[in-house]
Amino acid sequence: MKIGTVKEIKNQEYRVGLTPDNVKAYVSHGHEVYVEKGAGLGSGFSNEQYKKAGAKILNSAKQVWEKVDMMVKVKEPLKPEYKYFREDLIIYTYLHLAADQELTDKMLKSKVAGVAYETLIEKDGSIPLLVPMSQIAGRLSIQEGAKYLEKRFGGSGVLLSGVPGTAKANVVILGAGTVGENACRIAVGMGANVTILDVNLKRLEYLDHIYGSRIQTLMSNDQNIENAVKDADLVVGAVLIPGKSAPKLFKKRYLKQMKAGSVFVDVAIDQGGSGETSHMTTHDDPIYIVDKIVHYCVGNMPGAVPRTSTIALTNTTLSYGLQIAKYGLAKACKKNDVIYSAINTYKGKLTCKNVADSFKGYKYTDIKELI
Repeated sequence: MKIGTVKEIKNQEYRVGLTPDNVKAYVSHGHEVYVEKGAGLGSGFSNEQYKKAGAKILNSAKQVWEKVDMMVKVKEPLKPEYKYFREDLIIYTYLHLAADQELTDKMLKSKVAGVAYETLIEKDGSIPLLVPMSQIAGRLSIQEGAKYLEKRFGGSGVLLSGVPGTAKANVVILGAGTVGENACRIAVGMGANVTILDVNLKRLEYLDHIYGSRIQTLMSNDQNIENAVKDADLVVGAVLIPGKSAPKLFKKRYLKQMKAGSVFVDVAIDQGGSGETSHMTTHDDPIYIVDKIVHYCVGNMPGAVPRTSTIALTNTTLSYGLQIAKYGLAKACKKNDVIYSAINTYKGKLTCKNVADSFKGYKYTDIKELI
């Protein structure tokens, strides 16, 4: 199979879909790999490294898109890339279709096969291709939240850890999954008062066992969320339903009850956001203020640390990519039925139920009826 990767064109996105080591793996299995010139520079990988690994370097993204059978990316395709969609192409990347109806329509119309990292679910219920970026985004949420609490950014001027004789900051985390757990780890490490909420009691029990009296765990419901955020200096939206729009747990009415200059970091913004006042921002212009509450809603948070993010992501995506390349998408699913769960679009059909449920009038088709 002909495999390719291109430079990401999303604002301030420096990750890349393949590392030189990934290229070497594909080539050693008999595949051809094409890389756009300069695609890996943002993550610290030179054209020469890709060449030594066996890749063919092409001068433009257009050349790569038109050459390959499977495009391995990091972020969802943007409008300038829609023209490259075709029926015999596999796009293997984060898609987040539930937050982007236009992209969904374009993929369905072109009949491109969309294989989404964020909906691949292993037999034990884990989401392995989402985990590394969730870990990074969770840890960054506290790092970024602490920064935007600084007065010069519109924050209240509170230091998370406080100092002797002053109060520590209150951090509230909505969701105790991978993002929430990693946010909790960093917030506790920085010395903040941490409250974490979730509907899964087993997750709360686990975190309570790990952190004990250093955190407060609460069942997630409207009343508990409202009570918790009133005193919060930093709120992190960390909820996820694979492939589906994030639930709006952080209500607009909460803002007027909160302390001026508090910060809301919405890690779920890729899936539409967990706040009623959330809209996507970029690393160039990451924040906005609503009712004196600072909102940080950057859609590609891990892109801020591309070297770490690229290596962490490709460590997990490679094995599934090799299976698809070896057998082709249809046969790969039959060899490993976990891959079925990652297919969001196929031959013009919408094959992810959670995406279909996110839009009115969209029909879901079971991928096993098509393959």
